Amino acid sequence: MSESLVTVVIPVYNGEKYLEETILSALDSHHKPLEIIVVNDGSTDSSLAIASGLAENHPQIKIISQANAGVSAALNTGCKAASGTYLFPLGGDDFISEDYLSEAAKVLDEKPDVKVVYCEAEKFGDFGKKYWKLKPFSRNLLARDNMIFACSLFRKTDWEAVNGFSEDMKMGREDWEFWIKILKNGGDVVKLPFTGFFYRIHAGSKRKKTGTNQKKRERIAYLNSKHMDFFERELNGPLRFQRTWSKPYNTILKLFGKL
Repeated sequence: MSESLVTVVIPVYNGEKYLEETILSALDSHHKPLEIIVVNDGSTDSSLAIASGLAENHPQIKIISQANAGVSAALNTGCKAASGTYLFPLGGDDFISEDYLSEAAKVLDEKPDVKVVYCEAEKFGDFGKKYWKLKPFSRNLLARDNMIFACSLFRKTDWEAVNGFSEDMKMGREDWEFWIKILKNGGDVVKLPFTGFFYRIHAGSKRKKTGTNQKKRERIAYLNSKHMDFFERELNGPLRFQRTWSKPYNTILKLFGKL
């Protein structure tokens, strides 16, 4: 088993309903040593009290409170304070299996060319539960879509190298942009062959709130402004609203001198 310290960073904003289950799932991890940092991002409910109560009996839990600044800022706060060699973001309403962190840390220990480790996943919540079918990783596909959820293991040095999560990205899918930053110029990705992550979907889920066409247009504009070098290389031009057709459309425009 890996002896590298893993820091689980849990950002929470008014997450009292599910936070205890999330923290307990991290505590139940087979991997040791383990550090858990709960970043209270300006909650007005009992989230802070729940985390504080658990911290009284579990010294590996640390709590940081800040004014509400959004998930990327909360993650950066936790990552900056982390003592771990490896970092693992965990949503305040999700949970993980006991073996996810131990198996992921083992991969990073043994394979220095690997930058990100994730696993199979399941969606659950108000609608029931179902297997989360994710496409295989490739840089070309990453330019069009995200196949790596945020709750994945990576090195703190890689987080530092790209200046963390982009706090000015307010329109959702911050994890996609983070993976582009880390992986666009190289690095391998490993997907563990078991279900270790459980993603909760409910009425208040951020993913539901950021799925509108307007948010999608804002997101694409932002990504193009930050990573045109990547999209030029992989898609022969900018990412388009119809993402799948980006490369053919760009290629045709260039053929006729329109791009």
